[in-house]
Amino acid sequence: MSWWADTNLWASLVTLTILEVVLGVDNLIFIAVTTEKLPAEKRALARRIGLSLALIMRLGLLASIAWIVGLKDPLFTLLGQDFSWRDLILIGGGLFLLYKGTAEIHGLVEGEDHEASPTAKAISFSGVIGTIVMLDIVFSLDSVITAVGMADNIWVMSAAVIIAMIVMLVAATSVASFINRHPTVKMLALAFLILIGAVLLADGFGFHVPKGFVYAAIGFSILVEGLNMARRKKLGQ
Repeated sequence: MSWWADTNLWASLVTLTILEVVLGVDNLIFIAVTTEKLPAEKRALARRIGLSLALIMRLGLLASIAWIVGLKDPLFTLLGQDFSWRDLILIGGGLFLLYKGTAEIHGLVEGEDHEASPTAKAISFSGVIGTIVMLDIVFSLDSVITAVGMADNIWVMSAAVIIAMIVMLVAATSVASFINRHPTVKMLALAFLILIGAVLLADGFGFHVPKGFVYAAIGFSILVEGLNMARRKKLGQ
């Protein structure tokens, strides 16, 4: 049977593509928040570069499936808990997201002006890209391990990753603009970063939190915020 007539292959591709898009939402939120500190004319370029680098890393990781599988092998044991390279990467990424989300919320609550603050002036285009790349590694690892676990065909996995990344590239500017236009939505997005950071941290320490619960909580929060926005619009606020 030809590959184009293989219904199982197409079903795997569609399922994995949808899953990759869902797993990429947290990456998209992080990129939207991070690039906001750049001048307006550089934000779209930074988002495109960040997502393109994420795509390259994911395809590179997929080409090294044996190495990816090895990342889950125990590296050392501490207090009766086994830790692998994957665990350490997740713990590091989780701690960074907790710090980043908390620092950004602090800035919003305290009313710090990123345009005028000395810290904001020190932020460079390369610094933002470096931050995005660092978190891309964490998100890419999680995404690729999921892909490896769901499909056996490297071409199916690669196609799903590429399609999902194209969807995110198309949606990146709209998502970022929407988040930055609405202060309450931005606060919600930062809360999502803290939630995702806590989930990564827990996963790194061996406490697996089902992703369905996490995305259900995020979806419910978005629904409530959508209702609040509709009410404010109706009241003319």
